[in-house]
Amino acid sequence: MKNINRRNFLRKTSLASAAVSVAPILAQAAENNERPIQQTYMGGFAAPKLETVRAAFIGVGARGPGHLQFFADLPGTEVVAVSDLYEDYAKKWANKATEIGGGNRHKNIKLYYGSEDKWRTMLNEVKPDVVFIATNWKNHAPMCIEAMKKGAHAFCEVPIALTLEDMWAIVDTSESTGKHCMMMENVNYAREELMYLNMCRLGVIGEPLHAEAAYIHELRFQMEEQERGTGSWRTPHYANRNGNLYPTHGLGPVAQYMNLARKEDNFKSLVSFSSPARGRNLYSKKNYPADHKWNKLDFKGGDINTSIIKTNLGRTIMIQWDETSPRPYSRHNLIQGTKGTLAGFPTRIALEGGIEGVTENHHQWAQGEQLAAIYEKYDHPLYKRLNQVAKGSGHGGMDGLMMYRIVECLQKGLPLDQNIYEGCFWSAVGPLSEQSVAQDGAPQNFPDFTRGKWKSTAPLKIIS
Repeated sequence: MKNINRRNFLRKTSLASAAVSVAPILAQAAENNERPIQQTYMGGFAAPKLETVRAAFIGVGARGPGHLQFFADLPGTEVVAVSDLYEDYAKKWANKATEIGGGNRHKNIKLYYGSEDKWRTMLNEVKPDVVFIATNWKNHAPMCIEAMKKGAHAFCEVPIALTLEDMWAIVDTSESTGKHCMMMENVNYAREELMYLNMCRLGVIGEPLHAEAAYIHELRFQMEEQERGTGSWRTPHYANRNGNLYPTHGLGPVAQYMNLARKEDNFKSLVSFSSPARGRNLYSKKNYPADHKWNKLDFKGGDINTSIIKTNLGRTIMIQWDETSPRPYSRHNLIQGTKGTLAGFPTRIALEGGIEGVTENHHQWAQGEQLAAIYEKYDHPLYKRLNQVAKGSGHGGMDGLMMYRIVECLQKGLPLDQNIYEGCFWSAVGPLSEQSVAQDGAPQNFPDFTRGKWKSTAPLKIIS
């Protein structure tokens, strides 16, 4: 990263770590589609029950505090350690966990802070059952891998990793240790996304043929976070990379609508194009002095990236990413089938022949107040059961619902709602899109992280 002092950048990038190296035997196994004998396929994997879930948290600057607070409030949980680069963050949120526990739980929480490798010391000393990772993107792979090697299930923020090599390393570590590694895609637990999943499973739109997914969220204001915070480490990504850097919020839900990587179909290839890079260069010049560090960066990432995924069955997914342009937030969240279309932002539904009592035909959207009867009929049973429990948690309740399900699955010994392979497939759009953009839109093939086992992996059920 030119024009940024490397040591200073690493110090201020919360909990940065060295890149993961992949052993030649694992790389060879990935290429020839063979799973080493000592590794177990993790699709549908159920770990032994944990009566009390003992958790450590790495990174409590932005997303981590929300996860910690909701986890600490659930029965049968114990916060045993908190690690962050910054002492004030670690102490603040450890104290909050103790407060939530009312003095009866989350006592004597171990704190680790002050240098880049304190999280490693924590894993060695505390031996948690699970580790929640909410650090900068570069840390996700090494932290997940080390947590699993130390005997813990790993749960990390999106994306799961930045390179295909690191994704393979995560898969191989999960398979060899028998530990879960779940990328916490919270949008899969939003009300609309859950309802659309339910409607797809019920065959309401017939056979799904096409989807549209996005993360369109203007975030230039994060550039004000220059010493610590998301903008301090995320801004250089916009300067040095050109592709879809944040694909999973939109892609995760539509991939589950289509049963991708689960028996029915799978990711095959991707083409990707980026617009010219204008917005952040102009924003920096307008808002910061000429000698400011952001004006010493040349923002190479296109303002908007559009990628198209083709599946094995020939179905298509358009996925877009734009964190720069002045426009309203959207994830698109569209799934189109032979009998109708479900769409988001705003929520809209059109079905062939119309919707009884709502619309006359499929040339009209059911939207706004017209949707009340549809929610009543098709709301996902998981949302109906847990929406009051998760109410008040982050992002309209989806964060709390996700955490509740993670703890519930661990305590009951159930498979997780999202497996390790899905996290890798969804995250793989990042490096594959960068490769395609660099090659003027040339198609890029998805690696098969399941090594062929997706064909026997059951689709995600409609969980009550």
